[in-house]
Amino acid sequence: MGAGHAHRLYRAGDSPVHLLPPHCKLAAVFCFVLVVVSTPREAVWAFGLYALLLAAVAAAARVPAGFVLRRLVIEVPFVAFALLLPFVAQGERTEVLGLSVSVSGLWGAWNVLAKGTLGVAASVLLASTTELRSLLLGLQRLGLPPLLVQIASFMVRYGDLVTDELRRMSVARRSRGFEARGIRHWGVLAKTAGALFIRSYERGERVHLAMVSRGYAGTMPVIDEVTATRSQWAYAAALPAAALAVCLMGWTL
Repeated sequence: MGAGHAHRLYRAGDSPVHLLPPHCKLAAVFCFVLVVVSTPREAVWAFGLYALLLAAVAAAARVPAGFVLRRLVIEVPFVAFALLLPFVAQGERTEVLGLSVSVSGLWGAWNVLAKGTLGVAASVLLASTTELRSLLLGLQRLGLPPLLVQIASFMVRYGDLVTDELRRMSVARRSRGFEARGIRHWGVLAKTAGALFIRSYERGERVHLAMVSRGYAGTMPVIDEVTATRSQWAYAAALPAAALAVCLMGWTL
């Protein structure tokens, strides 16, 4: 899969979390999110314990809390949706700060915010301790269809190239005196998007021809094989196992 590509979320380090094989971390995060989603929304205390578990992982990985909190901004659209639920949901009503809101809507908003925030935080921790290339190797190790792994690999490789191409096109427009100031300029922006698509498609064709000429037959060579010991699996399983215990208490208490 070639050389690794650094991304803004990744923080280089040598913590125990960083050193775990990528497929162990992927499986741990997936199981953790599955457990969180399965937790009854009425068990408010359980979500606090989940947050403490993630804080412990962040401490073990030496990832600052501010780093994680800044990247939680990505869930703002979900927060906006959750804030609307108490006002649009039907059923029993109650008053909060002088406003009439739905009880079921309040629970729904809490459910979205709590579970969504925990899921995003877990994903941020995964991305901050695992390189993109390692993530792809981990997905391949977990049995994801090779074609999907290849598509993701090409997205990682050529995403920056497409972004640079768009930046050059933007510079070319501005050098000719163009500034998008209203709806009447949308046509130019649409043509830019079309030109970018065509250039990206042509680049993809050239890359594919170059790969075929070098013996590509539908599969990419694996440069190094990622393996995990039983102790590494056990270390990675600590997070979802602890979360499962909390979830079971949430259903029984």
